[in-house]
Amino acid sequence: MSFTALLIDDERKALAILKNKLERFCTNIVVIGETQSPVEGLALIEKLNPQLVFLDVAMPEMSGFDLLAKIPNPTFEIIFVTAFDSYAVDALNHCAIGYLVKPVDNQSLIATVLKAIKNIEAKTALEKNKLLIENLGVQSFQDRKMVIPSQEGLEFVKIDSIIHCEGTDGYTKIHFDDRKSILSSNSIGHFNKLLKNSDFFLVHKSHLINLDHIQKYLNEGTLILSNNHKVPVSRNRRVDFLKTFKNS
Repeated sequence: MSFTALLIDDERKALAILKNKLERFCTNIVVIGETQSPVEGLALIEKLNPQLVFLDVAMPEMSGFDLLAKIPNPTFEIIFVTAFDSYAVDALNHCAIGYLVKPVDNQSLIATVLKAIKNIEAKTALEKNKLLIENLGVQSFQDRKMVIPSQEGLEFVKIDSIIHCEGTDGYTKIHFDDRKSILSSNSIGHFNKLLKNSDFFLVHKSHLINLDHIQKYLNEGTLILSNNHKVPVSRNRRVDFLKTFKNS
């Protein structure tokens, strides 16, 4: 089965390289259009109705994010292509949207395209794209939302509602203040990396906690959280944790 793709990047060389790599390594992707102009890209999206759009983030006329925001119901899967990996990548990660960092690595391209195809088949693009647009307009990290793949599908949750992430056998059980817990197939390390710039702290190899949901710290190295769960603090993390806790 083949899937149609549109390529949008203001650099002609980048377009040529990406198209060549897709033809060599992702033979089920059919490129039906390409452009260096994001304005023309908008018109091509409407005209060609691609299933997948490779979209550069930084372009002179408008950014890839600005382009996406101009589309009322973006139902196509997106793979952003970026030369930087700071704020943009944080936003993409929280929304489970694919991205590639330039220069594009062959294995990363193959893995990202395979994931995009699964998303196309699951028809999850519209919800994720709308969430990305919403998050980009939110200034506070804690006011943002994130997508968590669970056993039942995709869960859209506010980061601030997460009390505690609990690692178990390679999975992560996530506890909230406003809904029942969910089990994610992603590891605790994945969530630690995803939430590294927020008020979360890995107090134990299996426990990532939201500092805003701490109720009490007991002298023997145990935390009591807002849901009354007790969480251990590893001996080798107590000093750093207490410094963070005192400054939080």
